[in-house]
This record gives sequence, C-alpha cells and structure tokens, in this order.
Amino acid sequence: MQARWKRNATVAVMAVLVCAAVALNWKFTGEQAAEAGTDSQETGTKILGEAALVSGQETDETSLDEEAVYTGSDYFASARLTRQQARDSAISLLQEAAEQENADQTVANEASEGIQVLASYTLKEAQIENLVTAKGYVDCVAFMGEDGISIVVSTESGELTGEDVAKITDIAVSETGLSASGVKIMAAN
Repeated sequence: MQARWKRNATVAVMAVLVCAAVALNWKFTGEQAAEAGTDSQETGTKILGEAALVSGQETDETSLDEEAVYTGSDYFASARLTRQQARDSAISLLQEAAEQENADQTVANEASEGIQVLASYTLKEAQIENLVTAKGYVDCVAFMGEDGISIVVSTESGELTGEDVAKITDIAVSETGLSASGVKIMAAN
C-alpha cells in the first residue's frame, strides 16, 4: 500500500511540474507578445497564434534573436520548439523519478513507459508533418496527445478545402491508429 501511494504521489508531482513548465512557457511567450505590442496590421506577425508587433530595435548580430523565432512565418518553428521544450521537461522529470535511489521498480517501469510514449508521440508527429508537407502543403505542425492529435497546416491560399482535410485526416489516422474523430485539423492564418 505504501509503495502504491509513493508511486501515485511521484506521478502526480511529475504531472504538476510538467503542467507548471508548460504554463510558464506559455506565460513567458505571452509576455513577449505584450511587450512587442498588439498592432498586427503593420507587420502581420504572430506569436503562437497571437498578433504582435515586432520591435524595431536592431540586435547584435552575434546574439541569438529569440524574438525572431516567435514571429511571422516562424510560427511553425516556434510551435515545434515549444512542443519540444515541454517534452524535454517531461522526459527529464520522468528520468529523475526513475533514477531516484529509493524508487521502486514499478515507478522506474512507469517512468520508462512514459518516456517511450513521449518518444512515440514525437516520431508520429514528425512522420505526419513530413507526409503532409510531401503532399504539397507549405508547412505543418502536429500535436499528439493520449486521446487525439491536432494538426495546423499552412496552405498557399490560407484555407483548407474538404479534400485537404480528408487527405490530412487519412495521413493522421494511418500513422496514429486514432479514429477520424480524434483528429483536429486547422489552417494557419
């Protein structure tokens, strides 16, 4: 009974920490958008779906311009980066739980299974993104979870037709094994 309680407590703490990491990342990204401004008419830039004005200040060429990662046509790059950071954080927490000296074998096994699930999601997302762009779409990013997958697609026209949705749904269903009702597809604006 004590081991089960410890296992459940460890899993709950890991879940809370992962949620906190994602929330902080989201908050930080939102603060950058607020600092940059909200008038998107002049620049047409976006930060993870939110309109924002890019700062006109010049940056030192030797430093990494993190703001550029979150603006304009780099939405897909920033979405992939955010997704990867959240996954890396979750995997790190799972590895720490598995490597604790007082961790029993069931906790280590569950942590290992969690890592394998996240790695599987990552591979499936990458495969879907590659197959969708191979069909002629400009760019694509996929977010897979336990019960479904969301896919954001960029097209030259900015809109998705019924035929587009059917093609992308077919790819997602065949790669994930999910039902079509578990697939959500949206066009990037």
